[in-house]
Amino acid sequence: MLTDTSLHTTVDCDVLIIGSGAAGLSAAVTAAWHGQRVIVVEKDEVFGGATAWSGGWMWVPCNPLAQRAGIIEDRSLPRTYLEHELGDHFDPTMIDAFLEAAPNMVSFFERHTALQFADGNAIADIHGDTPGAGTGGRSVIAAPYNAYAVGKLLKRLRKTMRETSFMGMPIMAGRDLTAFLTLTRSWRSLLHVTQRFGKHLIDLALKGRAMHLVNGVALIARLAKSAEDLGVQLWESAPATDLIHEHDRVVGAVVETAKGRIAIRARKGVVLAAGGFANDIERRKALFPRTPTGHEHLALPPLGVNGDGLRLGESVGGQVAEDLASAAAWAPVSRVPYKDGSAGHFPHIIERGKPGIIGVLANGQRFVNEANGYYDYVAAMVAAAPGTEVASWLICTRAFQRRYGLGVSRPFPLPVEPFIRSGYLKTGHSIEALALACGIDPAGLSQTVTEYNRHARNGEDPQFGRGTTPYNRKQGDAQHAPNPCVAPIEQGPFYAVKVEAGCFGTFAGLKTNAHAQVLNTDGQPIAGLYSAGSDMASIMGGHYPAGGINLGPAATFGYIAGRHLAGATAYE
Repeated sequence: MLTDTSLHTTVDCDVLIIGSGAAGLSAAVTAAWHGQRVIVVEKDEVFGGATAWSGGWMWVPCNPLAQRAGIIEDRSLPRTYLEHELGDHFDPTMIDAFLEAAPNMVSFFERHTALQFADGNAIADIHGDTPGAGTGGRSVIAAPYNAYAVGKLLKRLRKTMRETSFMGMPIMAGRDLTAFLTLTRSWRSLLHVTQRFGKHLIDLALKGRAMHLVNGVALIARLAKSAEDLGVQLWESAPATDLIHEHDRVVGAVVETAKGRIAIRARKGVVLAAGGFANDIERRKALFPRTPTGHEHLALPPLGVNGDGLRLGESVGGQVAEDLASAAAWAPVSRVPYKDGSAGHFPHIIERGKPGIIGVLANGQRFVNEANGYYDYVAAMVAAAPGTEVASWLICTRAFQRRYGLGVSRPFPLPVEPFIRSGYLKTGHSIEALALACGIDPAGLSQTVTEYNRHARNGEDPQFGRGTTPYNRKQGDAQHAPNPCVAPIEQGPFYAVKVEAGCFGTFAGLKTNAHAQVLNTDGQPIAGLYSAGSDMASIMGGHYPAGGINLGPAATFGYIAGRHLAGATAYE
């Protein structure tokens, strides 16, 4: 924190945004549309943060796309769902602010910016047995975007995550992904994949990157283009090192640039949206369970996401919420070895719900409904894994891998042998041999698979009820009967991949009010300071009730912050 600055270079604006993910760019675009002069500073060389590496889904109940499709529900239904899901962590003030603003956020961007959406009307909430759970209509995603529309700004945007793309080509959840998974079973899917990949090869030859943008990269590109169109100044390679605090008010920040340190004075205020602390080892040690050194975790966000915003907020009296159900948005992650000695991280989102795969611990026993949410999988693994190492193995047959893929190893016709040679995949001609290759108890795994198969032949899973909820069935294979999530694991050879605890981001952020203002130790707003995204304490209280509960609130509270900074009242 600085109370004064003797720097020779000073830049003035109305609003300063620190961070360029969904939250920061949402705040920037909103404030700029309302007439504010806005500067966005980004620590990394490219804009987009963890959002660019995400699936891009946003949980937005009662959104305009659902309503246009005839899915009409009262706001009380998602509120009831959250009240039961969050329990003691349910904060009615914050939840009501979100549920009111979120549909208006989508409507605002649709009508006034380059950010357009596609619906997720078939996506159900994760816990279908909870009162108020939705069976669809609560999810949106940025519509696919032609990167040629971004112009020169494109080279300043983060590309899609290496492990979740194919030769740099992002694949959109829904019909696009289904086509890739069924290309050997459908002429229509084969045609779609051929056209998509052919166009991608041309883009690689001409531009050196994917030009058909989907998922998180589409969200960032659309927001960044909107910001540029509205005159927002976008500064990359410009980490904020200190907040300028004068007369009990945050009035700007000091930023490191290639030209030296610059003081940016913001007349209206500063928004912290630097992405949380996923790669802050010390805070991970303090807040993550079973993480004594801070390194027992495979975080998915870029390395630059390491707690800068939280430290800046704390420097002027902000408080980090440490009493949440979880400090992190858990995701099951495998470590991907590369030939140059480096390693990547792959999030296991798709294959766990498909028929013919189970997750087991070192003792060979199942511990969770594998088709449930990614957060649920890791929470159960953290609680149940024996010994000091928190890990599990996803077990399947070669036939399963050839149809659906396993982790970063893609389905047929792409080769699987390189992943066996690298050690990423373990294999065995019998279940016992596979167990020995993985370090799993052979007797325990054999017993587990035998018992699982006995019921799976009839499409049943009495142990965990896999395939009994709308969310489960959506994760399965609609072409497989009688249960889209259950099939026996019988014919070898067998494959396995080791899965460890990781996260999409962090929940433990700065405490704020319903206007996204950062609060001090007395629960009062710190004048001139706002927070959104993972720098803001999750309104879900560390729970994970639905896909998109990171980005939905991030974009919404960025929108709320931008409006409040601009003094907006009625929704546009």
